[in-house]
Amino acid sequence: MKLTLVLHNIRSAYNVGAILRTAEGLGVEKVVLSGYTPRYNDTEILPHLREKLNHQIEKSALGAEKLVLQENLGKNLADLLTFLDKYGIMEGYTLVGLENNLNEAEQARQLILGSEKSREICQKAEKLVLVLGEEVGGIAPEIRAKMEYFLEIPMHGKKESFNVSVAASIAMWGLMCYNN
Repeated sequence: MKLTLVLHNIRSAYNVGAILRTAEGLGVEKVVLSGYTPRYNDTEILPHLREKLNHQIEKSALGAEKLVLQENLGKNLADLLTFLDKYGIMEGYTLVGLENNLNEAEQARQLILGSEKSREICQKAEKLVLVLGEEVGGIAPEIRAKMEYFLEIPMHGKKESFNVSVAASIAMWGLMCYNN
């Protein structure tokens, strides 16, 4: 399976680095950065801030930031929505949001990681885009509207969610296992 990740409005450069490291280790095709997600070697920011963000990403990515193919969509939400339309409609990727706060309408498209339904859908998907949203607020409504499915990781403790880099790692590994 070809797996592309979309990181939209991820605040922490450390989370970005950790996700890049896992993505590289699992053979993710590409990582797409959008919104205010920190980017490695971002030439649009001041040099001292770029140096700080590079250091934070490098600290958790441990070299993966130089190995994983990355695409920068910038801060414009419309560019991300166009990207999702292109990949979903024109290129045949299945669009999946990693999200656990679903409204009633979205619950019909919910896939619990590890469930038979999630395995069946992922085994059929040759190409998949996994969208990750902001650490606290999740995936923006405009992006959620584009998702075919929402992947949820079952929780057994008292907390309602994992850190975004941990959740991304669990989801990537689970999705890759379904297709091996």
